[in-house]
Amino acid sequence: MTERHVCPVWQGYLLASPLRRLVDNPARNLAPYVGRGMKVLDIGCAMGFYTLPMAGMVGEGGRVVCVDLQEKMVRNLVGRARKKGLHGMIEARVCTGTDLNLSDMKDAFEFALAASVVHEVPDQEGFFRQVMEVLRPEGRLLVIEPARHVPEDAFGLTVENASGKGFDLLKRHNRWLRRLALFQKPRGR
Repeated sequence: MTERHVCPVWQGYLLASPLRRLVDNPARNLAPYVGRGMKVLDIGCAMGFYTLPMAGMVGEGGRVVCVDLQEKMVRNLVGRARKKGLHGMIEARVCTGTDLNLSDMKDAFEFALAASVVHEVPDQEGFFRQVMEVLRPEGRLLVIEPARHVPEDAFGLTVENASGKGFDLLKRHNRWLRRLALFQKPRGR
């Protein structure tokens, strides 16, 4: 099992760097899943590396709800969104290690992203249960984990935990230093 830790705020600045887009392009990575008018969720949003492009993709009629453990990360994200004129499409919330703070959003989202975060979650089964509750039937969850922090066997346990909470695995692969798994909430759930 991988060691659980929380990304320090100072590292959030590095993760939000425009240079990161050279190897990890959020718009390109999310284009198959996020479109105009959608309501989407970014779990572990940090300073908005994925959140801000998602807001541009959903547009004025859409909504990005993002959650993070660290209030300072969320405040920085809100400031960055305001500077880019995207704050009207983003709702930022602070969560805890065991509660995503989304109990008012049952069946609300068409898509959820958990990028570089599931390995930090102390209770993955509880995490996937909460995500299942807020996704609409046939909603999708994309889990992306850094390969250097999350060995293949640990990622396999993550996939098992998600499947154990009722998610259907649509695809799983490794792509340039990342491990990805795409899940779907079954229609009848």
